[in-house]
Amino acid sequence: MTARLGLLLLGAAALVAAKPPLRFQPDPSSVIAAEIAFNRLAQEKGQWTAFAQTAADDAVMFVPQKVVAKEWLKKQANPAASVRWSPSVAYVSCDGNLAASTGNWTRPDGAVGYFTTIWRRDKKGRWQWIMDHGDRLATARATPEFLSGKVATCKRGPQGDAPPPSSVKQGDAPPPPDESLIWTADVATDGGRQVTVRMWTGAAYETVIDDKVRAES
Repeated sequence: MTARLGLLLLGAAALVAAKPPLRFQPDPSSVIAAEIAFNRLAQEKGQWTAFAQTAADDAVMFVPQKVVAKEWLKKQANPAASVRWSPSVAYVSCDGNLAASTGNWTRPDGAVGYFTTIWRRDKKGRWQWIMDHGDRLATARATPEFLSGKVATCKRGPQGDAPPPSSVKQGDAPPPPDESLIWTADVATDGGRQVTVRMWTGAAYETVIDDKVRAES
């Protein structure tokens, strides 16, 4: 009896360990909510504190050179007043695990600009940012009347083509991305950069964000 009970317990433990990863609905409103909470945290706790608390361990940012965010942030003191920002639109991958948001920011001195943030769900399903960048503008972008969100399609193309699958990662790493939402951040030798986000439509990739930042003179 004792041996059988031991086997049952081992079997139950194996089932728990083998349970599939959490699945999430591709919900743009949850990304908008994460951005709003991110901004609120910056106003309450300090700008760089908020960035550090919401960043993934592998997150990157540009200052203007590309840096590992958490390593850079731990050396920074919060400014007296934080920049304020608000999202305009969010794009989410088919599997609901990756997202991109973009919108406007305003500094305490009145300067305006835009931002783009790439978000990824952690093992508990919380959104963490993995790339953040932006640039100053002479005039703020028009603010939409309503916040909007779009979800990448899961459908294959007319010829059966689909986004290329990533190789499966081992261990307790998160499942590979479905690649219905992909992004790149290319830095030029002169310090300029281009951040691009593309979304799978079922037949091709549509460019939904294409930010170009000139090198600082």
